[in-house]
Amino acid sequence: MSKIKPSKGAPYARILGVGGYRPTRVVPNEVILEKIDSSDEWIRSRSGISTRHWANDEETVAMMSVEASGKAIADAGIRSEQIGAVVVSTVSHFAQTPAIATEIADRLGTQKAAAFDISAGCAGFGYGLTLAKGMIVEGSAEYVLVIGVERLSDLTDLEDRATAFLFGDGAGAVVVGPAQEPAIGPTVWGSEGDKAGTIKQTVPWDTFRSGDVSQLPVDSEGNVKFPAITQEGQAVFRWAVFEMAKVAQQALDAAGVSADDLDVFIPHQANERIIDSMVKTLKLPEHVTVARDVRTTGNTSAASIPLAMERLLATGEAKSGDTALVIGFGAGLVYAATVVTLP
Repeated sequence: MSKIKPSKGAPYARILGVGGYRPTRVVPNEVILEKIDSSDEWIRSRSGISTRHWANDEETVAMMSVEASGKAIADAGIRSEQIGAVVVSTVSHFAQTPAIATEIADRLGTQKAAAFDISAGCAGFGYGLTLAKGMIVEGSAEYVLVIGVERLSDLTDLEDRATAFLFGDGAGAVVVGPAQEPAIGPTVWGSEGDKAGTIKQTVPWDTFRSGDVSQLPVDSEGNVKFPAITQEGQAVFRWAVFEMAKVAQQALDAAGVSADDLDVFIPHQANERIIDSMVKTLKLPEHVTVARDVRTTGNTSAASIPLAMERLLATGEAKSGDTALVIGFGAGLVYAATVVTLP
């Protein structure tokens, strides 16, 4: 017989509050067109994006996270000291160690909360949400702060016609806490590492450090480019449209709900054409509100789902208690989908 006492946590978990931060600088497509041969019409038709937000020097990963988190904590009606763990999903915090989550936890005034970063690209929010749910049900934390934050403008090649217009900056955060009834469904998640090359950093950091120009990309003037995110657009589009619709359906089935039961659909804000195709494939009814934050925020990777959730609730397009399907997918290729009750 085991001598270890069983864990004792809450019976269920739910999202209690949400907050977001978008940088003050709004960047229209016209700015992007200064470096690439394209048009506003082409960008809008291919992605749905008209503007995005880019951070200034003061709007760091930590600063944006603290701002979004403060709003989420206030929305949840708790105090920072009650946060037992901080989970940050990001690919654009450039210090290898320590985790930026530790700085955020301290700046928020938590009482030595557990804090760590995860790297799961555009699926990072779903990964973090799943970890938070587990901590609350297991009993290792009563409240968990999940943050998705990116400064993708730092990893954007403005001369890359395929990606220059896609990325934006921002932070989204949610507080996850105890519940007496199911409010976060089972997560359907996974990875397809054989397709990892379809979204990647142009060169690894060690190659960039070597300074070997023969192995590094250069700009139109022959200067070495900083590493950036690149992708095979058509391959990613096909994978997202066909495979992620299947994952979304599996998440609905796992939660025991149908498309007709949904109030809201919040997919990763990668591209409006992908969103439209998923809506069609899933046969979502007209009454389902679909997040389209990508139009004015761009692709903010791990931040996109909580930012879209925050905006829908703030504008009244969605309301507290609504049933929402959320799905993130991206570099890796990784994915995570679940059904949640909105805070």
